[in-house]
Amino acid sequence: MSQTVDRALSILPLLAEGPADLGRVAESLGVHKSTALRLLRTLHEHGLVYRQSDQRYRLGARLFALAQQAVESLDVREIAHPHLVDLNERCGHTVHLAVHEEDEVLYIDKVESRYPVRMYSRIGKPVAITVAAVAKLLLADLPEAERRTLAHRLDYPMYTSRSTPNATAFLKELATVREQGWATDLGGHEESINCVGAPITGAGGRAVAAMSVSAPNVVVTAEELLTLLPLVRRTADAISREYSGHPGSGTAPARGLAAASAAVDVPEPPAASGAAAPAAPPHAHPAPHAHPTKDRP
Repeated sequence: MSQTVDRALSILPLLAEGPADLGRVAESLGVHKSTALRLLRTLHEHGLVYRQSDQRYRLGARLFALAQQAVESLDVREIAHPHLVDLNERCGHTVHLAVHEEDEVLYIDKVESRYPVRMYSRIGKPVAITVAAVAKLLLADLPEAERRTLAHRLDYPMYTSRSTPNATAFLKELATVREQGWATDLGGHEESINCVGAPITGAGGRAVAAMSVSAPNVVVTAEELLTLLPLVRRTADAISREYSGHPGSGTAPARGLAAASAAVDVPEPPAASGAAAPAAPPHAHPAPHAHPTKDRP
């Protein structure tokens, strides 16, 4: 890559952290201020950077427009969104859509919960790949050799006692997900957050995206959340049919994730990595003064 282009592109993640003056940009790039100024002027001319009245620079509106245009061009998101909204209206919880790109699984859509406890996941943000339900679904559908290579390349942070500890445990869990056609994250990233998800498949029967429903256990217990599994699968099924253009296709593809019966029995909440399922109040209700928390479906 051209050194000039590389330097110019390096400015964008810096400004994503917040406005910065010329001196800070030059210092970050390791160049003279005159060089940094030329790069900033070029980015400004294209609307990617904007100079504020205090002479600091921030990301420009054109960059956000391009990002939004790119997201909207992902037709699986366009097809899925009305279904995600409908699911959210029926269950009230946060609904996510995610895709696998290179070594990351990224959110590409989100419908917020109706409850006061909001979650800080963001569109375009990577998920915790070793614990998130959507990540397990997408990685489980990779060819075996690719799945194993990726699993051994990942790090395994122990976010909680229920986090996946290593590649061996992760591959075992992916095998289970591949067989059953759905996935959970029960306190794997945060003790208080539970999630259930299902894959969205294309015409070839492979997972092109994954969707999930997430909720804190102050709103709904893990057991109660798992009762939504049939509804989550039916929603993923409807998106898959519309996306693939085949009315008869279902959530479970002919290849990859194993086919499952139309009638889904609600399972007991499984304990990730051999730990017990997360505890929750027996009659959990929305907490009107609870603080926002994160989620990793």
